[in-house]
Amino acid sequence: MQLISKLPNVGTTIFTRMSQLAAEVGALNLSQGFPDFPSPPALLEAAARHLHAGNNQYAPMTGLPRLREQVALKVAALYGRDVNADSEVTIVPGATEAIFCAVQALLRPGDEAIVLDPCYDSYEPAVELAGGRCVHVPLELPDFRVDWQRLADAITPRTRLIFINSPHNPSGALLSHADLDQLAALIREREIWLISDEVYEHLVFDGMQHASVLAHEELYQRALVVSSFGKTYHVTGWKTGYVVAPPALSAELRKVHQFVTFVAVTPLQHALADFMAEHPEHIAELPAFYQAKRDLFCDQLAASRFTFSRTPGTYFQLADYSQIRPDLDDVAMAEWLTREQGVAAIPVSVFYQQAPEGMRLVRFCFAKREETLRAAALKLATL
Repeated sequence: MQLISKLPNVGTTIFTRMSQLAAEVGALNLSQGFPDFPSPPALLEAAARHLHAGNNQYAPMTGLPRLREQVALKVAALYGRDVNADSEVTIVPGATEAIFCAVQALLRPGDEAIVLDPCYDSYEPAVELAGGRCVHVPLELPDFRVDWQRLADAITPRTRLIFINSPHNPSGALLSHADLDQLAALIREREIWLISDEVYEHLVFDGMQHASVLAHEELYQRALVVSSFGKTYHVTGWKTGYVVAPPALSAELRKVHQFVTFVAVTPLQHALADFMAEHPEHIAELPAFYQAKRDLFCDQLAASRFTFSRTPGTYFQLADYSQIRPDLDDVAMAEWLTREQGVAAIPVSVFYQQAPEGMRLVRFCFAKREETLRAAALKLATL
């Protein structure tokens, strides 16, 4: 008997492959999006304290009440929305699980979901496993803006879901409040749900403000907003995130979540609740913290033949290598950089269903120590 794969086009992700290659050849790893600097000591101390205090059994399926309350307080402070911590906030083991559960809750076989390319690689497999089909709408280059006419043209009677992601991975592009208004007008008379992937919500630079769906009254009524403690608190390996959604949508999300992972890790939830309550300044300091890293890396990279515009958000910087190795596609370029130059990067084409002809972009992660960024930029500046 032969097993027929439900995901025949899915293999090992490029992020895993590039990190493995970086480890094999001893390259500086600016590929996968995780910090190489320590997590906040007070957060780690809180985790150890709760581990030893015996907080190691199942938390409530929806998340620790006091952590959900901290999320609700943050949403009110930043976005002016009063959400009910019991019925609108769900703690989950990472944003990827949240997105998967949301898709399974929303889609039925034959439904269509619109994704804006380039996009995070978990969206399409989640849709396919729900029996749906992804419709890919490319963002406009070079600044990765939404082509609203193209998006409107992609909507059919089968469209049930649109994914948005701001700040955007891999480009760092930001949606504005005007963009959200335009999206609201586009889907106002249609039965279309929204998944808003906002895991980099606090990584916005140059004095800009994050335009969250949580602050948009009309869109919030049909949205599940996904965020990440891992990205915010430098603990990506904790795989802990949350979803904020209206009560009816939260209820459907939870029906799926309880049979996928049931609950996020208990002592980590306790630690995050403590840290959020005791260190509210952490979130306020994040933009300047990461902007300094972006500027350090970009200042050093300016001496190279890479061309780029400084990213407005996330901890990723795109760079065009057309003046260095135009003969290589971006997958080959990422491998060449890793093997021959000692700096690992991610090719941008892997975020597309069909990348634009001749694209020569790679993505670097600058969530690294200063010495890592300086060493990497020094290698890249010789190209």
